[in-house]
Amino acid sequence: MTELIAVALITVLATISPGPDFAMVTRNSYLYGRKPGLLAALGIALGVQLHVFYTVLGVGVIISQSVALFTLIKVVGAIYLIYMGWKTFFNRSKLTIDLQGSSTASAFSSFRTGFLTNALNPKTTLFVVSTYTQVVGPDTPLSTQFAYGLFISLVHLVWFGTVAVFFSQERFRVKMIQYQHIVDKLIGTVLVGLGISLSFANIPH
Repeated sequence: MTELIAVALITVLATISPGPDFAMVTRNSYLYGRKPGLLAALGIALGVQLHVFYTVLGVGVIISQSVALFTLIKVVGAIYLIYMGWKTFFNRSKLTIDLQGSSTASAFSSFRTGFLTNALNPKTTLFVVSTYTQVVGPDTPLSTQFAYGLFISLVHLVWFGTVAVFFSQERFRVKMIQYQHIVDKLIGTVLVGLGISLSFANIPH
């Protein structure tokens, strides 16, 4: 029970902490509507499963101890966030935004954005690896370890799904889109800043 409480507490605190996932879901929701926002949230939740899978198999421990592998993840993740931030900063799609929910972003594109944002985030790598190595005991059954992983994904889905619903409200989007030029610059700057900050994250020795 203590192990479960620890995993739950760490997961909730780590999930609601603002970061690339939050910025990306906000971006999709206010620009394209509720469905793209929710699909991005789903992509994030499934991205977590990638981290859980390799961690349970032991690969995550290797990554956390390998400077080369961790640096590679950092660089790829940082480049992706900077790229998405750059696109958002210079977004010119104001006239194509449909407040009724018809999106210019495909379902696959929305899902892929969320998935890649989480899968390429080295902070999520360290979060999952540290949770499993520091909290989950070596005698914890494999089925229980995967159950913890499903719980972590569920928390991400619920939280970011809520974020998507909030930022995709029509009245809120109207206000956001009235100041879209400023909002795009702000979100784009945040994404680029997060990408740059990730490139300077602590490297395991």
